Amino acid sequence: MRGLYIGRFQPFHLGHQAVLERIAEEMDEIVVVIGSAQESHTIDNPFTAGERMDMIYGALGKLRGKCMVIPLQDINRNAIWVSHLRSMVPSFQVVYSSNPLVVQLISEAGIEIRKPSMYQRNLYSGTAIRKYMREGKDWKSLVPASVAAMIEAVRGVERLSSVSGNDASLDRY
Repeated sequence: MRGLYIGRFQPFHLGHQAVLERIAEEMDEIVVVIGSAQESHTIDNPFTAGERMDMIYGALGKLRGKCMVIPLQDINRNAIWVSHLRSMVPSFQVVYSSNPLVVQLISEAGIEIRKPSMYQRNLYSGTAIRKYMREGKDWKSLVPASVAAMIEAVRGVERLSSVSGNDASLDRY
């Protein structure tokens, strides 16, 4: 059976990885969908779809053979979103999401939805990790080592600081 796990993964963190490992116990294959794939270089969405794909593939380890990662652009029309999703990814039988809108839309389409319990949500949150990055706090311990290395390689912390207006080099302009 094939499951679908959707998220923005801004960035992919240890909470995502823990959920993915639990899904792998139930499913033969997993389609990991990168939502809002068109978004990048903003405070809420600093990384490109390609960078997020690299983050996820780099962190999969033993799950790599079970997962395929596919970016999905937003269409901003909730009534046809499930049709859009189905047209852009391989077939799936179960969707994993805790996002209330995704749960509603998938349920209305008659597709099985499973709400995975969030893994230490108070600690593993993309919002919190991006905040730690902007504030110079420890964020690397909250993401797989390969993700931290990838973020450093693309100068992700500097990008996030720049787009949030926290970049001191911008003060001279």
